[in-house]
Amino acid sequence: MLPVIVFVAVAVPLLLAGFVVTRRRSAAEEGLDTETDAERRRTEQEFEAAERYQEQWREEHKRDLDHL
Repeated sequence: MLPVIVFVAVAVPLLLAGFVVTRRRSAAEEGLDTETDAERRRTEQEFEAAERYQEQWREEHKRDLDHL
């Protein structure tokens, strides 16, 4: 029983510390604005194209299911 208590007493704080460090690093990186306007526009266009394709795929998939 003692090894389990020792393991928990060591592992839990280490996991919590790792989680906090990761969250802080992620939050700091999110604050950086490294994307240019052109890159941002291209990303938006790619998302719009993907959404159009998704709608097209759904319609085709729906027609295929209706034929079953």
